[in-house]
Amino acid sequence: MSSPADRTPRHLPVPKPGEHVDLVLEPRDVAFDWERMPMHWVPGEPLTTHVINVLHLLLPEGERWFVRTFQQAVPLITDERLREEVLGFIGQEAMHAEAHQGVLDHFRARGLDPTPYVRHMEWLFGRVLGDRPHLSPAQRQDYLIERVAIIAAIEHFTAFLGDWILNAHDLDRVHADPVMLDLLRWHGAEEVEHRSVAFDLLTHLDPGYARRIRAMGVTVPIFLWLWVRGARFLMAADPELEGPASRPTFRGYLAAARQGLLPEVGKAVRSTARYFRRGYHPTHEGSTRQAIAYLGSSPAARAATH
Repeated sequence: MSSPADRTPRHLPVPKPGEHVDLVLEPRDVAFDWERMPMHWVPGEPLTTHVINVLHLLLPEGERWFVRTFQQAVPLITDERLREEVLGFIGQEAMHAEAHQGVLDHFRARGLDPTPYVRHMEWLFGRVLGDRPHLSPAQRQDYLIERVAIIAAIEHFTAFLGDWILNAHDLDRVHADPVMLDLLRWHGAEEVEHRSVAFDLLTHLDPGYARRIRAMGVTVPIFLWLWVRGARFLMAADPELEGPASRPTFRGYLAAARQGLLPEVGKAVRSTARYFRRGYHPTHEGSTRQAIAYLGSSPAARAATH
């Protein structure tokens, strides 16, 4: 069996014409003030609010796991440009984790304790997907590449969501909280900006098709289950909701999606299906130009440069 160092791909998929393929990924030291944000930051839409709020439950622990995994993968990288992109990715993901942690702290201050769900995330990313020191060196390396494949699959979804939030103008129409929108769009823009890194790292370590597809096949049902479970948890724990209003429904989701307040199911399914194409590459999803343009206008990102 060849080592990952010998598996550098002969032919990487061709990026979308006109996309920036040599961006320098830099973490932006952003800060957000949650003092005035209401519990339901999408006015009159607790379901929409909490479906999106699931991100804050998943991401702090999830992105810290991304960072730990990619730090272990750096010594296996033989391409200098990819190494620099992975290091930039690590910096950005670490900042994302801290930004979303601030929202969890705000939830606690408003009477919504996320601790039970967060503990489950700590168990999932720390124990289930954590290091396995009892494995042999060869097994540990293979397990590391398997985790990189899972991250590449997750990054496909975060890039899809990032592209969606950058274009979700109906959230502005209903006067969603501007600070939360800036957090989501800053994060979404960086997800679009670095959307190729995890996939390129995977194909650098294992250019085969089977591992990529297997990882997505595992990720889809777990990701969906975590999201549904998270929305149910948040609505049940919301001190401002009671009775039927505290229970999310798929019908309610579809109604919000028709208003442009949540991603359309059909678009999410079609995006997932594209990942299964042999010629797939993440640069075919979203727009780097749009992402960079938002990062140039984001209040938090602009403040971080001064």
